[in-house]
Amino acid sequence: MRTQVAIIGAGPAGLLLSQLLQRDGVDCVVLERAQQAHVEGRIRAGVLEQTTVELVGRAGADRRLRAQGLTHEGFNLSCDGEVFRIDMAALTGGARVTVYGQTELTVDLIAACQRRGTPLLFGVQGVALHDIDSAAPFVTFERHAEPGRQAAPSRIDCDFIAGCDGSHGVSRASIPAARRTVFERNYPFGWLGILADVPPCGPELTYCNHERGFALSSMRSLTRSRYYLQCALDEPLQDWPDERIWDELALRLGPTAAALMTRGPSIEKRIAPLRSFVSEPMRHGRLFLAGDAAHIVPPTGAKGLNLAAADVGLLSEALTDWYRRGTAQALDAYSGRALARVWKAERFSWWLTSLTHRFPDMDPFARRMQVAELQYIRASRAAQTVLAENYVGLPLA
Repeated sequence: MRTQVAIIGAGPAGLLLSQLLQRDGVDCVVLERAQQAHVEGRIRAGVLEQTTVELVGRAGADRRLRAQGLTHEGFNLSCDGEVFRIDMAALTGGARVTVYGQTELTVDLIAACQRRGTPLLFGVQGVALHDIDSAAPFVTFERHAEPGRQAAPSRIDCDFIAGCDGSHGVSRASIPAARRTVFERNYPFGWLGILADVPPCGPELTYCNHERGFALSSMRSLTRSRYYLQCALDEPLQDWPDERIWDELALRLGPTAAALMTRGPSIEKRIAPLRSFVSEPMRHGRLFLAGDAAHIVPPTGAKGLNLAAADVGLLSEALTDWYRRGTAQALDAYSGRALARVWKAERFSWWLTSLTHRFPDMDPFARRMQVAELQYIRASRAAQTVLAENYVGLPLA
């Protein structure tokens, strides 16, 4: 098989890249180790920056997003039950975010691939990248075999490889260790997340700093709510029955939110670690990394999916320049441009996490600093503007 760009990974980054490229006449193939049903069922992020929404529109996959997405002009911060609102639209000249689940976005992008006839190969095994530092890279893999039959080895020859296969994928690992530098911070707590088919307790997200730990009230739709609680990484999930989670949420979110909270059985519940991670550079030869393959941010501030979309926006433009104009300038600049934005998002996610969470070694002085900074943000339009500009998303570099 021959294509121009081989895309490894059929998450939102790989799928979005495939449609942006195909829209511009660049051929591509997408390889994914999981089956389609598993990919479409993964529950992840749900807050989209305007840049992400615009890119999905360019990819021709925004019909349901425009119809069903919830547009938010602000969000709330809370400190021990005292809530104040950040008016993003007023502070940023009208910028907004859209709440739309990653699960739904993935379904939309797969449908767009199918409409365009983009080759999507699910369930492939043993993916390996070859000759990535040459002008003729290729990918080998084994296709899913029927029961009782041997898997068939396959090969894709290509001009470029886009590694969109996440933190544990093969793409980043294919870059020699001596040619990449890793920056990492692991946080000493996790997020206990619960998803329930109940109305949200408010029209916008609320990030809460409470003496018992962080909490977040969010939503995926007007009838599906997403809540998070800071907890220890080694907490046994079985120690958190639904009723205990709802009780703790009511306590940390405060009496106003608690009075509006609708309780119900969880349909998904898990504890996720928090991590800041960057691998530099985001290019090696003809291999380009995008999304979680190159960087991870804490979920505070909802930057993960949006960073991946921004990477893809830059990479699709650079690849299109190569094929339309024969120039490598944008490809050569991709890693530096993407990382400049990545590090700003890493800074914001780290700062908001530090502002809203209780750390194990936090002494009374550090706690007073948190409270003082929250009070300063509440009283300062300039501080709120900085927060809002970062939350709605910085422009592409």
